[in-house]
Amino acid sequence: MTSVSQARARDLLRRELTDILRREVQDPRAALASIADLTLSADRAHAHIRLSVLGGDQERQAAIRAIRRAAGFIRRRLGRRLRLRRTPELHFELYRGAEHAERIDQLLSDL
Repeated sequence: MTSVSQARARDLLRRELTDILRREVQDPRAALASIADLTLSADRAHAHIRLSVLGGDQERQAAIRAIRRAAGFIRRRLGRRLRLRRTPELHFELYRGAEHAERIDQLLSDL
């Protein structure tokens, strides 16, 4: 079970990351992404962020690459905004949950 402070840190990270992606990352592809899931390691050293991205497969891959290239910038901005002992390493990956759900719906309707 996560502690209250762990949950608060996760919520704060989500809120600040969303703002940074929308307002501060210069690459317009980053604005197409929204945070689908964020997990924070127990020691708060690593944050795994699963992003849902609008567009086709090429646009989604391009957005993830752009955000990964900006990870150092995003982490520095987080460090300035948050008063955490340690700013976590950021690990971005593409969330494909909506695609999987759509595929399952299609398969079920075909039966």
